[in-house]
Amino acid sequence: MELESLNQNQSASKTYKHFTICSDLKNNKKSEGQREFFYVGKNDEKIDFLIKSFDCGYAAETVEKAKSILGRISEKNSLPDIIIFDAAMGELSLKELHRYITTDSNYAAVPFVLDASGTSPNELNLFKSFRFLDEIVFIEKMIPGSETLRSKIYFLKKFKARSQSILPGKSLYKQMTAIDSRFLLKRIFDIVVSSAAILLLSPVYLLIALIIKLESRGPVLYVSQRAGRGYRVFEFYKFRTMEMGADEKINQLSHLNHYNAHDDSESVFFKVINDTRITRIGAFLRNSSLDELPQFINVLLGEMSLVGNRPLPLYEAVKLTTNEWAERFMAPAGITGLWQIKKRGREEMSMEERIKLDISYTQKYNFMYDLWIMVNTPAALIQKSNT
Repeated sequence: MELESLNQNQSASKTYKHFTICSDLKNNKKSEGQREFFYVGKNDEKIDFLIKSFDCGYAAETVEKAKSILGRISEKNSLPDIIIFDAAMGELSLKELHRYITTDSNYAAVPFVLDASGTSPNELNLFKSFRFLDEIVFIEKMIPGSETLRSKIYFLKKFKARSQSILPGKSLYKQMTAIDSRFLLKRIFDIVVSSAAILLLSPVYLLIALIIKLESRGPVLYVSQRAGRGYRVFEFYKFRTMEMGADEKINQLSHLNHYNAHDDSESVFFKVINDTRITRIGAFLRNSSLDELPQFINVLLGEMSLVGNRPLPLYEAVKLTTNEWAERFMAPAGITGLWQIKKRGREEMSMEERIKLDISYTQKYNFMYDLWIMVNTPAALIQKSNT
């Protein structure tokens, strides 16, 4: 089967069939450093999105064609960085492709991802039960050309390759579930404490919400996308402590970034000392850490834990999927953690110190370690600076 060449500026109105946009069409090999996708589906808009987000790739509109192409590129040992299956192709086709992939050991370390864009809640729950999937993404919610999907894929590929030596042939979901079975008590503790906290603190929630509304216009909660464990992106909740439109002013304040003063290279993290975007009630909420209270909802939903590494804004997370730093995403995201009790509010902390603390927690965490961190958290709640 010959593969058709595809130019990246080609019109989206074309009905795509199987194709490659790799630079070396004859040998089906990507250049060093290129990121390559393999898409199985019939959605032209998703193909265009992938073309804008990757350097090269393949697409097949049927499972049979996908198996044929995957077989050929496996023989040439030029594997894609990820296999993305469109949920619109159906359950049976998904299982058929998975069976084929498991017969080729070359694909053991290639992430197998489902794009669940447009699925109903019932369909999504069905796909979530397929534990052979490494991840479920929603391409329709992503920005074409952004680094979010590429960084997520880099993370999945890196840790799937590494973990195959621990549990060969298992998906990342199964590997992480097997590892976390030792820490079942941690999850039970999270559910009990977060449920009790939400119930007992409900009057405090209402009072803070009222004061925020009286002081400034805008929503009570600040909701943003954060990357947590396994680079899973979720909606993160805090009480709003800044004026409206604060996120749009980040670039204007980049020269005031606290971390730039400690690192020669471009900083991953962003923090401004005495930030002028913070409201009066916002300063109090931050200094007392009351702005963190809505995160008990994230804990109850299982998106975070009481103790873990802080979930990062996507513009920070995409810079940490390197070989050196990506390990910090293997631990649960948490309200408090090792970084908070050791360095919170101290201006001399560098970016490298913070990441190393995250990795240290990743390597050590268990239920008893979490309890030790929680016992030491109260002393760190009152920050020494308005950050």
